[in-house]
Amino acid sequence: MVHLIDTLWQGMRTGTLPTTLPEASIDEGQRLQLELLQKWQTAGESLGGYKIGLTSGTSRNRFGAGIRPFGFILSSRIHQSGDCLELASIGQLGLENELVFRVAQDIATDSADRHLARSVIDAVAPGFEINQRRLTGPAADGIRVAENLTQWGIVAGHFVPLDQDFEALTVALYRDGELIEKTAADGHIDDHFESIAGLINRLYRFGLGLKKDQLLITGSYTRQTVDKPGTWVGDFEAIGKTEVVII
Repeated sequence: MVHLIDTLWQGMRTGTLPTTLPEASIDEGQRLQLELLQKWQTAGESLGGYKIGLTSGTSRNRFGAGIRPFGFILSSRIHQSGDCLELASIGQLGLENELVFRVAQDIATDSADRHLARSVIDAVAPGFEINQRRLTGPAADGIRVAENLTQWGIVAGHFVPLDQDFEALTVALYRDGELIEKTAADGHIDDHFESIAGLINRLYRFGLGLKKDQLLITGSYTRQTVDKPGTWVGDFEAIGKTEVVII
């Protein structure tokens, strides 16, 4: 496992992982991922929040019914709407429209439900997840968790109150003013607060909890590969818009 950690660590920094990696269970992968987070923290990074994986579209239940692993978000990779990101510095870049939820208070428990989850969130913003596709070949589910579920960073727009009709939401993605993809939330994505409750409970299993001001992303509405410069806009109707410029 020491060699594997070193391989994953190198891959997260360079953007590319070997095509052949060992088998690992999902829980083994989650522990490896947390060791990688410790390496980042030792190198001077801090934890900015979490992503909740496999909650929407064709990825839902990909690792099995109800399995929702988490990934970590580095504080230095939390960007604001309108920021520029260099394609060359990321490599195989994927872009997803996601909502960003802000944690209002610390919590650590294994008995959270959606009502408790909602009570510890104080705002939501339109956002993007920036993915780095480090795996170039087949890999065990646990390895996909270990390498942080392709997470590279996020872009967050303006935060607004939680009194939104999330089920009625339709999200549109534009590139250079052209509509690329449009997705209705109904039937596409898990209930956001149930997802956050599941995250709280899973974190507790690994001796962790949420901290005030951390940011959470709860699943993708759209998913695109970005292979050239352009301006991308996510329109989340009443929740607002967010923008990222890829150069």
